[in-house]
Amino acid sequence: MHRGKSVLVACAATAALLGPVGIAAADGSAPASAPAASPSAKAPKGAGDGSRGLCKRAKKIDKRLDRALERLKGPATVRGSVARLAKRVERAKKADHTEVQTFLNHKLTFRRSLVPTLEQRQKDLSKVRTWCAARGEGSGSAKESAK
Repeated sequence: MHRGKSVLVACAATAALLGPVGIAAADGSAPASAPAASPSAKAPKGAGDGSRGLCKRAKKIDKRLDRALERLKGPATVRGSVARLAKRVERAKKADHTEVQTFLNHKLTFRRSLVPTLEQRQKDLSKVRTWCAARGEGSGSAKESAK
C-alpha cells in the first residue's frame, strides 16, 4: 500500500514538471526557458582534448621522462635499472631459484620494453612542445614568462 502511494506521488510530480513541456512540444514551438543556440555565443577555448593542460605540463613531463630513462639505462648500482634487475636474475639462476628467476625475468622483459616506449614518448613530446610554442601556449609562451 505504501509503495503504491509513492509511485502515484512520483508520477504526479513528473506529470506536473513535464506538463508544460509536453504541451509546447505538441504545439511545435520550443519552450521559453531553453536558450536558443546562436552563432555569436562564445565557445569555450580549446578543443576539449586537454591540449592547454598538456602544453602547461610539457616541461615537467619531459623532466620526468628524462629521469626515468636515466634510471633505466643506469649501471647495476642504480635502483630500478635494467642492469640491476638483470644481475638479480643471474643471481636467482645461480641459486637455482627457478620461480624467483621466472618472476624477475618477466619483470626484466617489461622493463626493457619500457626504454623504447619512453624514448618514443620523448620524441612525441618534443613535437607537442613545438606545436604549443607555435600557438603561444605552454611553458615557453610570453604569457608564462611574464608572470
